[in-house]
Amino acid sequence: MKKQTIEFAGEAVGALMPDNGRLRFVAVKYSVWPLDGRIFATAEEALRAVAALHVLRQRGPVGARAAPTGRGEAFGASGSA
Repeated sequence: MKKQTIEFAGEAVGALMPDNGRLRFVAVKYSVWPLDGRIFATAEEALRAVAALHVLRQRGPVGARAAPTGRGEAFGASGSA
C-alpha cells in the first residue's frame, strides 16, 4: 500500500496514508474535516464518504429555505423593506 491523494470535483481534498493494512484519511480541506483520521479499507470507500459528505452539505438543514438571490426576493415583491 502507498499513500494516495483523494480528489473531489477536481480538487484535492485529502490523502490516504497506509496504516496497518488499511488507509487512514488525512483531510486537507475544511469541507472534509469530519473524515480526518477515519480508517477506510479502500480508496473507493473513502471517495464515497467524501461524496456523501458533500451531498449532505449541499442539502442544508431540514426545513431551511434557499438564500435570496436578488433584491426583489430579499425585500419582498414590492421592493419595500
